[in-house]
Amino acid sequence: MTKVICTVDKIQPLTSGVHQVLLTPQQKVEFKPGQYLQLCLTDEDKRPFSVASIPGQTQLELQIGGAVADQYSGQALAHLQSNAQVTVEVGLGQAFWREDSHNPILLLAGGTGFSYVYSIAQAIAAAGVKRPVFLYWGVRHEEALYHMPELQQWASTYHDYKLMPVVQSPTDNWQGRSGLVHQAVLEDFVSLDAYDIYIAGPFPMVGVVRDAFLEQGAKREQMFADAFAYI
Repeated sequence: MTKVICTVDKIQPLTSGVHQVLLTPQQKVEFKPGQYLQLCLTDEDKRPFSVASIPGQTQLELQIGGAVADQYSGQALAHLQSNAQVTVEVGLGQAFWREDSHNPILLLAGGTGFSYVYSIAQAIAAAGVKRPVFLYWGVRHEEALYHMPELQQWASTYHDYKLMPVVQSPTDNWQGRSGLVHQAVLEDFVSLDAYDIYIAGPFPMVGVVRDAFLEQGAKREQMFADAFAYI
């Protein structure tokens, strides 16, 4: 873990409830795809957020979501908006991408848990991984799919990579999958025993996904989520 001061370069909305934050560290930082950082509001108050960028990039990208009334993310965003420089701790978490594994990969995100799987997906492409990779992203409404152009490019560039957005409450115009994202996975895979599975989203969702996937044959030692330490 590295503690570093970062310049706040940009804060812009991705949707009505999600903001992209770009930070430039004052010194080189090291982390693994899928790890998170802590935004230090004070020495005692530290807020964890997944890093959406990958190692080697100049900037650290965060995707901070939450309702206006959500003090946890709202206070973090206010701190970023009111300070030209902030302190972060980078390189935290044990649910990083296992680059040495040769298993096919399943990435599953709920909501802004997407930033976690986005980092891993970019790292997979940058490493030239040539084995099946499935990315499932579940959101409540389709306008929350804020990175679809980038994901579609990712999937179309590499024929082994498959993208599956799933909308829980779709409009009549939605032509893709609907319902709960983990149910879409259960419908698509007879068994999950061969896969390395990376999961991010609200803690209650992650718990449900873990239990359902284990029943579908997933191996606990091949499932990764930092939420597992708390549920």
